[in-house]
Amino acid sequence: MVEKTPCIFDLSNNQQSMQVEDSEILSKFTVESTRNEAFNLLLKKYQQKIYWHIRRLVIDHDDTDDLVQEVFINVWKSLSNFRNDSQLYTWLYRIATNESITFLNRKKQKNNISLDERAGYDLAETLADSPYFDGDKAQMKLQKALLTLPDKQRLVFNMKYYDDLKYGEISEILGTTVGGLKASYHIAVKKIEDYLLNTD
Repeated sequence: MVEKTPCIFDLSNNQQSMQVEDSEILSKFTVESTRNEAFNLLLKKYQQKIYWHIRRLVIDHDDTDDLVQEVFINVWKSLSNFRNDSQLYTWLYRIATNESITFLNRKKQKNNISLDERAGYDLAETLADSPYFDGDKAQMKLQKALLTLPDKQRLVFNMKYYDDLKYGEISEILGTTVGGLKASYHIAVKKIEDYLLNTD
């Protein structure tokens, strides 16, 4: 029987937990008596970043909350098998990215959507109707521009522009060459610029 996962929706900003080293979290997780503490430290350090990484992909707040739950349930189940051949945060991003892409693909199949443009349009409608979106007009326009991109280009742009990840880190998360990522990013930037220049 799987041990119950700790509650994961306290997004309060705890500076102390933000400063905890990943190695300390992993070390605490290997000990039964400190496993819950370790998981709570991991949540407080990474949950908000993972939330926004997913939110920029799936747009809807409720869908994002569900996916964040799924991601951290998977993390809880798999963390004891984590090997230090990658950074903890890139491993978390990889799980979150895979969950998000699976969700988007399921949504497209369910709605019989075959074109990225149509999917982007539907997401833009969700964005415009979202009571959780509090961006100004320029931010809304940028988000709509992003939604015209294929999922892969949008992923790369989000991780580089919003999360400030290095190409090497994104390469580890997506399993794509650095050269391919640079090309995707520059194509995405060009498409966004064209959208912003040619849309009222």
